[in-house]
Amino acid sequence: MASEHYGEMSREFLCEYLKEKELGKWADTFEGNPEEPGIKRLKLNHDDLAKMGIDQPEERQKILDSILKIWPAAPKVFNDPIHGHMELHPLLVKIIDTPQFQRLRYIKQLGAVYFVYPGASHNRFEHSIGVGYLAGELVKALKEKQPELNITDRDILCVQIAGLCHDLGHGPFSHVFDAMFIRKATKKTWKHEDASVDMFDHMVKPNKDFIKEMIKPPAAEKKYKCHPEKSFLYEIVANKRNGIDVDKFDYFARDSYHLGIKNNFDHGRFIKFARVCKVDGLEVNGLEVDGQKHICTRDKEVNNLYNLFHTRYSLHRRAYKHKVKQIIEYMITEAFLKADEHIQIEGSGGRKFTLSEAKDNMEAYTKLTDFVFDQILNSTEKDGEDNLREDEISQLKKELAAALPFPREGAQADGLTEDDFVVLPVTLDYGMKEKDPIKSMDFYSKENPNQASKIKTEEVSKLLPKHLCETLVRVYSKKIDPKSLRAARGHFEQWIKVRNPVWTDCPVTVF
Repeated sequence: MASEHYGEMSREFLCEYLKEKELGKWADTFEGNPEEPGIKRLKLNHDDLAKMGIDQPEERQKILDSILKIWPAAPKVFNDPIHGHMELHPLLVKIIDTPQFQRLRYIKQLGAVYFVYPGASHNRFEHSIGVGYLAGELVKALKEKQPELNITDRDILCVQIAGLCHDLGHGPFSHVFDAMFIRKATKKTWKHEDASVDMFDHMVKPNKDFIKEMIKPPAAEKKYKCHPEKSFLYEIVANKRNGIDVDKFDYFARDSYHLGIKNNFDHGRFIKFARVCKVDGLEVNGLEVDGQKHICTRDKEVNNLYNLFHTRYSLHRRAYKHKVKQIIEYMITEAFLKADEHIQIEGSGGRKFTLSEAKDNMEAYTKLTDFVFDQILNSTEKDGEDNLREDEISQLKKELAAALPFPREGAQADGLTEDDFVVLPVTLDYGMKEKDPIKSMDFYSKENPNQASKIKTEEVSKLLPKHLCETLVRVYSKKIDPKSLRAARGHFEQWIKVRNPVWTDCPVTVF
């Protein structure tokens, strides 16, 4: 393992490496003084090795050639419009240079939002680099403020790698692939985090369970397998406890920048005030546990956190769940479903995989990006082309559940049927359905920086929203002539009047 100083290498790591390369007889030569655990690059040359007792020039050259292959390089600086100059560890740069990571250059961060907001052309590639950088900034800040946490250089690097690799598993058009297409194609629930872990396995061997568990952590009430004594590290990349993590810090700032929507949350301020405290009374594996370590923030920062979740709501309302974007993603999904069996992607062993099967083979999945839509558009296969043209003009043939169970009087005469409608309910919330995520956050005060406590809603402000979740019911008509649209609106108004739909979890607002 490289030292935190890029011009050094740990003696322990170097000795293990020499043994692997059948140069073990010289390993003891490098053990040296335990007070100097690192070997400096400048001290490794023929003369130095000769002084260490390695007399044969061939042996010295063999050792130097082997060591130089793994010597830690200097960090690389990325210039980013969101975070400025981001300095990344050379190991992170090696991961970025892999085909599996480079694939993210060709997957839109916001999927079909790009068809509505022309500025939203950014990709998962730059977002993932930003998350890896912020993950490092947060864990380094915790280490500097609280040395007693025993955060090691290895911990820091693992957290950064988890942040860098957390989105490796996204498919074409990001959430369209896992949330819509795969669910319809396979009738099963599958999440991109599953593929992120599989892709990481495909990239790195042996498996790094700690990093994988940070990419896809267990539910908040479950116990971590790898480092339960450092449970706070699992809250940096993907926080299952309250949703406050560096993944959101980056995509809120980055998406807002490209969408032209103001971001009111200051993630730099959160990192500044972040602190690890012991929290009592938490449920883990069905048992109440005291003294578990969690990331907390100053009590005065509670309004900044509400800004975070309001920003989330605003981005979902104005962009992520935009009414035009929703129906475009529906049509893309329909195109994927029709093209599924026609798309053949070569995977390991030369085996061919369809669009919905590629996720089960990482070699094939590495080749799957947004370009698959262009492949469908430019297909010369007759069936695929006919299906695509039908999809383009919104004449969707996929059967939907009845949107109008109570047709108005005279409905038979207007010629509309269930298949002429698409119903897409959209739920908007603060990330935890109707629950307030701030209630799952712990705070410390200036007077007691090591004592975690809760803040009641009424102690924050009387102007906070009463409801934190709403569902919008959107009904789209496939027929767009004026007569059909008038009839469709009549059906919808009658449906609202008679059915008065109510979702169990959230109040419903119908527009």
